[in-house]
Amino acid sequence: MKVEFGNMGILEHGKDNKPLSLKVLQFLLLFLGLGIALSILSMCMLRFAEIKNVLPVVQSRINPCFQQQNSLENWIRPLSNLHHSMNDAELFWRASFVPQMKNLPFKRTPKIAFLFLTRGSLPLAPLWERFFKGNEERYSIYIHNLPSYKPDFPSSSVFYGRQIPSQVAEWGEISITDAERRLLANALLDISNERFIILSESCIPLHNFSVIYRYISESKYSFVNVFDDPRSVGRGRYNWKMSPVVKITQWRKGSQWFEVNRKLAVDIVSDEVYYPKFKRFCKPPCYVDEHYFPTMLHIQSPHLLTNTSLTWVDWHRGGAHPATFGKADVTDKFLKQLSEGQRTCVYNNQTTSYCLLFARKFSPSALDPLLKLSYKYLGF
Repeated sequence: MKVEFGNMGILEHGKDNKPLSLKVLQFLLLFLGLGIALSILSMCMLRFAEIKNVLPVVQSRINPCFQQQNSLENWIRPLSNLHHSMNDAELFWRASFVPQMKNLPFKRTPKIAFLFLTRGSLPLAPLWERFFKGNEERYSIYIHNLPSYKPDFPSSSVFYGRQIPSQVAEWGEISITDAERRLLANALLDISNERFIILSESCIPLHNFSVIYRYISESKYSFVNVFDDPRSVGRGRYNWKMSPVVKITQWRKGSQWFEVNRKLAVDIVSDEVYYPKFKRFCKPPCYVDEHYFPTMLHIQSPHLLTNTSLTWVDWHRGGAHPATFGKADVTDKFLKQLSEGQRTCVYNNQTTSYCLLFARKFSPSALDPLLKLSYKYLGF
């Protein structure tokens, strides 16, 4: 029994006396495991805290984008970049939107849109720069030129970045009418544009900006040259296949250089009745730009038209195109006659001598004398 007891005691004594180093190792392993677990937990908590801090920043950056898209400012602010990817059908559809409420929920200054239909450069740009100076809140500019033309206006110019997506436009063809509708449609995207004037690169203003702005803005009517020409170059161009949509008694002739208010501009770009007829049946010697706008507007809104143009041209030299004036033509006498010539017309149902606001055609060589004499005779 002692031996067994002793053996058992010996066994028990050996169990209780494991080497000290083994116990220390176990303790260190346990401590290391706890340390690793705490480190992982700490990292997770820090990462969670970072996400919570970053999330409000991300939301604050995202929310303005959505708020901007849904804000009134997004609808009324003019486009800073006129380049877009819309085709004509999409553009005309977008431009035909018309608010039904007359009272505006925001303040604005009505603007005149100056629409330049050109082939390339604007050689008289320095004169126009002088004309526009100081009136930035009351006008906007849009330029339609050949797609191949690359403008080189400096960033300080009022014409910089004002080119719209354009297509080739040929005189006398439907493409020239498309170009004018394209100009109107792009200008309609700015809700502040109330009046729209079509100009060429050879046009000049005959008065200072304030006079022209007040004259156009306060007019009850739009200035579109419309008349019934019984000659072969008038009614003689009518195609009977246009009837009954366009009757010969409704056929009109006029100038493509016109001014319209916003309502008529919308009517032009949204027209799906008369435009197809002119596109199909008005071909040379029927010139669309001389007949489409006068006829269509005469049929739809004759009560809104003056039937006169604001742009002076000289047809006395004969030919298919009006006279062009160069450096030698621009004299004191010539400009005085243009700006102060004795004419009479009807403005807002009252007789007036202020009838013409613009003139054409002026060649690039006319620029220097125009700049020299503009303050004396044109008022700017």
